[in-house]
Amino acid sequence: MIKQRRLLFFLLLIFSLVLASCKSKPPPVETPLDIPLQTQEPPADTQIPPRPSAGGIADEIRGLTETGELSSLLRALDLIRSRDLGATEFGRVMNAVNVAFIKRIYPDSTAPLPVPDLPQTHVYAKILKDADQGVYTPPPAASSDYLEYVLPFLALYTETRSERLLSALPDLQKAELLNGKSVLAPYFSALAYEKSGRLAEANAAYTRAYGISRECYPASLGLARVMNLSGQRQESLQLLSDLVIRYPDNISIKRQLAIAHYQNGDWSRAEPAIAEILQRDSRDGEFILMRARILVEQGQYMQAQAPLDLYASINSNNRLYLFLRARVQAEGYRNRDAALNYLRSILRTTPNDDEVSVYAARLLMDSARQDDQNEGRELFRRLLGVPNPSLAVLGLGLQDAVRRENWREAEGYLSRLLEDRRSSQDLLNAYTVERGLGNNARALSYARELYERDSSNDEGITVYISALIDTGRQDEAGQMIESRLGAAPGGALKSRYYYLRSRVRANEESVMNDLRSSLFEDPRNLNALIAMFEIYHRRKDERRAVYYLKQALALAPDNPQLRRYETEYQGLLGGVN
Repeated sequence: MIKQRRLLFFLLLIFSLVLASCKSKPPPVETPLDIPLQTQEPPADTQIPPRPSAGGIADEIRGLTETGELSSLLRALDLIRSRDLGATEFGRVMNAVNVAFIKRIYPDSTAPLPVPDLPQTHVYAKILKDADQGVYTPPPAASSDYLEYVLPFLALYTETRSERLLSALPDLQKAELLNGKSVLAPYFSALAYEKSGRLAEANAAYTRAYGISRECYPASLGLARVMNLSGQRQESLQLLSDLVIRYPDNISIKRQLAIAHYQNGDWSRAEPAIAEILQRDSRDGEFILMRARILVEQGQYMQAQAPLDLYASINSNNRLYLFLRARVQAEGYRNRDAALNYLRSILRTTPNDDEVSVYAARLLMDSARQDDQNEGRELFRRLLGVPNPSLAVLGLGLQDAVRRENWREAEGYLSRLLEDRRSSQDLLNAYTVERGLGNNARALSYARELYERDSSNDEGITVYISALIDTGRQDEAGQMIESRLGAAPGGALKSRYYYLRSRVRANEESVMNDLRSSLFEDPRNLNALIAMFEIYHRRKDERRAVYYLKQALALAPDNPQLRRYETEYQGLLGGVN
């Protein structure tokens, strides 16, 4: 009996254990896995471009791309790389889109970029391939894809024809409605407006883009260009100066600031800025010519030969290159015939070039040969005979009258020039005419206006100093001369400062020392030659007087003052060396 009970107890125990093992257990808590995103493209018949089924990361990449900011574009590329999306269709095409935006909009970026590997069938791939061929691909009428509206503009990025540029505006306007937080559509619209000459609209569009993101410095560069073209030069320079501080290594900003100084005629600021650009690229043709022109404007004709020789290997038919060559020959070497050869090369291709025609007419009218004078006056009459002669032609008439010291005739040209243009050259001529008429106070007022317009301009400074001397303000003039003479570059500018200092000297020997220094810097300084002649004329030192008179007459044979002296020294001019 006892054995049976033990057996029954053992069976019951086993049965209870079996029942306990059959009860349901709570599901185990799983540790989530970091599963990589799908890297295989879905079959073509199930593909829904351009978004893959990867969820939020695709939207994040697209959102970063659409902002158009450099940091966001680079972040999008980093996400594609770090999430191993580079082999997917989405990753490949978005890599190409971001790289295209960076290279076009932010060409100064030094960040490493992936090599684009466009898929064959994606809509963005077609747009980018067409853009490389200059073909604009309009978006489908019902599209709501922002990138389909802005990507095609890359085909027009270097376009200059306004009809093509403006035709893209409806798509860009639609893009702004789709995404008002992106800089791309307003920036591209601004480019189209700017290149089409619609400056007010360009200003507004650049302002919108820059207002969306201060990181979009190309928009602020565009705004500075438009300001400069609209006459807001100081505002433009201030904006560029601020940008240089924010982006000290950005070459595009430095280039535009150098160009702004150059266009304003501020050679002292333009010269070092241009030199910095040329240190990075010694064969940058645009800046080589800018450097050459500054040297020509400063009267450093010999030094201008080197950049001009270098540019000749780049494009010897360039209009500005030929014009600077002509100026070097005419102003630096007094070789009128060689200068005219360069000018005629320009006029053969652009016969209506006013600047070149006026310069050629001036050279011919200044010639000692009667045939040249006749040709020059005939050219001037043709230029003056058109229904509405340009201000440049009127300026030629004014300068011819000034050269002949026909001050009353000069007044006729001057009044319209001051009314219609009032350029720095017009103010300079107004100073000269009033000085010739003996109106020193009025001459000073024009010189002061010229100086106050740009107190860094060398021509304005020297004219203002001369006017101060004429009105008896020698001390003030002397202080201005001494503060600038040491820093002035050698050549014509330094020569002018030495000549001006001679005019405030009380001792004749000091006067002559300054005049000699002036002629050492520029042997063709007419004022210094005449001043040296007059000293020896007063001393009755005929041999030395004739020496300087002959040089002055060679430079200005029709100068009325010199012609009077020529008559007086007629018997000596032929035999004195």
